[in-house]
Amino acid sequence: MSSLYLSEDLDVVDPDDEVEVIGAEARHAVTVGRARPGEVLAIGNGRGMLVRGTVISADPSRLLLRAESVERAPSPSPRFVLVQALAKGDRDELAVQAATELGVDVVIPWAAQRSVSRWDAQKAAKGRDRWAMIAREATKQSIRPWLPVVEPVVTTRRLAELAAGSRMLLLEPTAEMPLTGLDLAGNPEDLVVVVGPEGGIAPEELELLVAAGATAVRLGSSVLRTSTAGPAALSVLNASLGRW
Repeated sequence: MSSLYLSEDLDVVDPDDEVEVIGAEARHAVTVGRARPGEVLAIGNGRGMLVRGTVISADPSRLLLRAESVERAPSPSPRFVLVQALAKGDRDELAVQAATELGVDVVIPWAAQRSVSRWDAQKAAKGRDRWAMIAREATKQSIRPWLPVVEPVVTTRRLAELAAGSRMLLLEPTAEMPLTGLDLAGNPEDLVVVVGPEGGIAPEELELLVAAGATAVRLGSSVLRTSTAGPAALSVLNASLGRW
């Protein structure tokens, strides 16, 4: 079994039930994924449920599966939140894709002071939809039970408010504290990883966020790209919390 398809309508499913996927997801499974009767697939609802079973019938408008096993993964605690600064090219999108594969639960676009890319009202809606689509496809590729939530773009002021109710970690190459030096055991709060744009987090932003309760941390001695830093930090957190 190497494919996952999402059907958000899935709710109560038991072994031996028939499970259907319709619409665009069924069309993609049959015409692109080449799903055929007898093949073993997984269907998820993006909210913790994974149904594995054998394809009974495959039509571009309707894929039917016989459930063989049903898994219900609890919501992760603490949640991993990636605050990704808007970046030029596709670097922010690459970060969203990799972070999803590595277990991020929430993604928040950030209009940082040094962000070259800018989202106006129209771009903000399209950009969020684009990031949500990338997260959805990465969820399917990595066969994750939980689909990350992509929030609306935020300002630095809004980030400072978020810092008050979470464990916020600012990735800053000049920070004295290494990420591996933090004691995160037993932490019940969301772990929020903040990644700056190509030019880094501006000093005024660092000052504001640290004053609000965030902690500046570094990843080794090298300076990582904005597309790499977040996924690298998530890898450290996965290992530190025993998820890997």
